Amino acid sequence: MKIICVVKYVPDVDSIAFDAENNTYPGKNIRMILNPDDACALAFALQVKAGDPDCFVEVVTMGTFAVRPHMEDLLRLGIDRGTLICDPVFEGSDTFVTSEVLGRYIATRPFDCLLTGNLSLDGGTSHVPVQLAETLGLDQMLGIVRIDLHRFDSTRAVFDVVDEKSVTTYEMAMPCVLSVTRESGYKLPYVKLKDMQREVSDELAIVTNKDLCFSETEVGSFGSPTQVVKTYPKTFEKRKRQIVQNDEEGISYVFDFLKQKGFL
Repeated sequence: MKIICVVKYVPDVDSIAFDAENNTYPGKNIRMILNPDDACALAFALQVKAGDPDCFVEVVTMGTFAVRPHMEDLLRLGIDRGTLICDPVFEGSDTFVTSEVLGRYIATRPFDCLLTGNLSLDGGTSHVPVQLAETLGLDQMLGIVRIDLHRFDSTRAVFDVVDEKSVTTYEMAMPCVLSVTRESGYKLPYVKLKDMQREVSDELAIVTNKDLCFSETEVGSFGSPTQVVKTYPKTFEKRKRQIVQNDEEGISYVFDFLKQKGFL
């Protein structure tokens, strides 16, 4: 079986302050991390490989040379091939162009399943998985919280998707695009001690526009039909917990709360 995982490296928003006035992350040495949803998708692929050593796992990312050391770390986890799509002409590409670039490369590779994260920390739109599936002419599913390891092979995948009201089990024919959420709980393994300094540069392919042959008017900010107007980090607030008893006062509190929120 052949699996391609499409991943993205994103700014570690927990370690830096976002400049909302200028719509930028300040500083040049921003710490980059593997997008959490993408890490879960790759963790599942490595589970498949652990059960079937003949399974071939390739990781594909689009970015700058700054992510090369991170890709080499993934190779030390035991993936078979890493691919970094990197060229100055791609800088400023929106999600549509990014999907076109990724799709043109992936179309040249053999695969049974394409795994992605559900969304990225620096975007949160889930555009790329859907657009990539459209580019490749494949079926795609978002919001996957569990893939049945025993019913996942080169012919079909069985998986669970959670929405606001239920958990639904689907079966989809291969090849397809499956997008995994961080709620799946799949965890990447640690690099083995003996592999920490292993030379892996020969296992990392660098793909440029010389290989993909886009015109400069098709990619980058010039070729992108959309542009980002404003970016802001998602903020979370800690809500006050209220514990009530199963008595008249507690019942009244819950009733008023549900009425206030529009449930009653």
